[in-house]
Formats: sequence, structure tokens, C-alpha cells
Amino acid sequence: MANAYDLSPELEAQIIEAEKDIKIYRYKKPEGIKTGKARIELGRGGNVRGVVQIVKEGGENNLHYHTDADSFWMVLKGRVKFYGVNDELLGEFGPHEGLITPAYTRYWFESSSDEELELLQIGAFGPGARSSGRTDVSDQRYEITSGERYVDEGGVITKDPKRG
Repeated sequence: MANAYDLSPELEAQIIEAEKDIKIYRYKKPEGIKTGKARIELGRGGNVRGVVQIVKEGGENNLHYHTDADSFWMVLKGRVKFYGVNDELLGEFGPHEGLITPAYTRYWFESSSDEELELLQIGAFGPGARSSGRTDVSDQRYEITSGERYVDEGGVITKDPKRG
């Protein structure tokens, strides 16, 4: 029986290559967010992406699902209500609570307190998927790319120059 230290040259090369892609992040809410919703991309590696959504008012745009990603949601600050088909309440969550939405789960959410919502989303993507495969089930209430976008550049949060 082989142990973890008996690596073929091919496997060792794959491991070394993967270790070059380790991402380090530090989340700190950006100052001066002007839109009702902002998105801070903490990082992406392999089949996972981490994002924090800041919601000052409203919430998710419309009922939709993702064909190529499962999502893990956890409230960092504030409160959120998640809804499914026909606006059925899936749950209301406060700090350190949330839910998991498997691919093809129809949902939308909204902030449910006066406190600004900070919502951690960890997306797990199918092998080779570069997008979540978002599919709208109802009309969008606003342009989904209209919120401010930020990226974590080695532990420093900066405005995404490509997406504002």
C-alpha cells in the first residue's frame, strides 16, 4: 500500500502547480459604497469562489437559479430572508446563520433589518465552469451588474477597475 509520501513525478508536479495558486484574503468592508448593493470578490481558485455581498437596501434581484454552482450563504452582519418559488419563505437568518442552495435551486433574498446586510457567499463550481450559469425565472428588477464591484488583491480591497 502506497502512502502519501510515495508520489509519482506526475502527481508531485500537479501538487506543486496547485500550491502555486493558493489565495490569501482579508475581508474588510470598503468605505464609501454608494449603490444599494456591492460585491467584494475575495478570491477564486479551482472550483470555489468567495464573495461578500453588501446590501444597503433591497436584496437579490429576482427569482433565479444557477446551473453550474452550489452556494453556501452565511450572514456576517444584519439579517436576510431567502425566498423560493411563489415567494415562499425558505428562512430568515442572522449573524453566523444561513443556508446552502444546490445548483438549480430557485431563490432570491432581501435584507430584513435596518442594519446593513453583509452576506458571505461561497460558490462551488463544476469542473471547468467559469460562470455560475445564472438563469432568470422572473424579470430582473434592476441591471444585475449595476452594483459596485470590489476585488481582494492580496489582502487589500480595491474597486474593480473593469466593473466599477
